[in-house]
Amino acid sequence: MADWSRENLKKDMEKAPATGKSVAVVGGGPAGLTAAGELARKGYDVTVFEALQKAGGVLVYGIPEFRLPKKIVQAEVDRLTRAGVRIETDSIVGRTWTLDELRQKFDAVFISNGAGLPVFMNVPGESLKGVYSANEYLTRVNLMGAYKFPECDTPIIRGKRVCVVGGGNVAMDAVRTAKRLGAEEAIIIYRRGKAEMPARVEEVHHAEAEGIRFEMLTAPLEVVGDENNWVRGLKCQKMELGEPDASGRRRPVPVAGSEYVIDCDVIVVAIGTRANPLLTATCPEMKLNPKGNIIVDENGMTSIPGVFAGGDIVRGAATVILAMGDGKRAAAAIDNYLKK
Repeated sequence: MADWSRENLKKDMEKAPATGKSVAVVGGGPAGLTAAGELARKGYDVTVFEALQKAGGVLVYGIPEFRLPKKIVQAEVDRLTRAGVRIETDSIVGRTWTLDELRQKFDAVFISNGAGLPVFMNVPGESLKGVYSANEYLTRVNLMGAYKFPECDTPIIRGKRVCVVGGGNVAMDAVRTAKRLGAEEAIIIYRRGKAEMPARVEEVHHAEAEGIRFEMLTAPLEVVGDENNWVRGLKCQKMELGEPDASGRRRPVPVAGSEYVIDCDVIVVAIGTRANPLLTATCPEMKLNPKGNIIVDENGMTSIPGVFAGGDIVRGAATVILAMGDGKRAAAAIDNYLKK
C-alpha cells in the first residue's frame, strides 16, 4: 500500500507558515528523519547533521538491500529535502561540530545519533584479520554497494565459510548477507537454543529456508588464526541451559570437555551495540545512565534545556518503529517548548 501511494500519489508535504525558529537534528536515522519531517510540517527551519555520507541511518547502512531497498529510503529523504529540510552529511557532532556550537546557532536540538558502538566477544584472537563487527560488515556492504557485485567491487572479505556470532535480527541480516556474497556455508553461532533467540521468528525461518546452518547451544572461546594472522577457525564449546537469568531466559552453562573448532575464514560478531560516546564525551553536563545512554524527562528533554533526545541513544539498541515514535513525540515536545 505504501509503495503504491509513493508511486502514484506523489504528494509533497503540506507545511504550516514559517515560525522563524530553527531546530538542529543530530543523526539522520529513523528518529531524526521522523522528527525533521514533523518539525518541517509545523513550520520550523530544520537542519539534519549526519555523520555518514548518506542520510537514513540504520535503514541505509544496517538493514540489507534484500530486506529494505535503498530507493525507498532515498524517496523519503528526497521528500524531506523538497520540504526544505537541509541535510549536512559527513558532519560528526562531537568532532565536526560541538553541541554548544549547535545550541548557539539553533533554537532547539534533537539528538538521535543511535547506538552504533559495537560490542565484541573479548576472546583471544578477536583482533585477527577476517573478524568484523556486524556494524562494519553491513555498513561496508550497504554503503559501498557490495550487493551490486560485480558492478561494485567493495573492499570486503568474501569468505567461503562465514561464522556469525549472535542470535538477533542483526545476526540474521549478516549471515544472509554472507550467503548472498558467495559463502559456500554461512553459519549462526548462538549460545542458547532456538526458542531463546531474540530474532523475529520470520527472520529465523527465512534464514533456514536459505540454507543457513545453525550451531545452537554453542559459545565461542577463541578465534584461531594462521601464521599470517588470518582467521582460520573459531574454537567453541557446547552449552546446556540452566536456570533463568535476569533476562528471563535460561542461562547457558558450559559442557565440560566439549570444545571443538569450526573451520572458517570470516567471523562476524553480532552480539549487540551500545551508545557511541563521541558526542556525549564533549558535553559533561549532560546526564547519562550507567550504560552511557542519555537520560530524558517525560517530554524527551535532556538535562540541558532545549536539547532533546530519542531513539537508540536513549533506549539502547531497539527497533526502527520505536525510534520513529520517539521522533514524533520529540517534535511535538520541541514545538511546545519553542512556543512557550
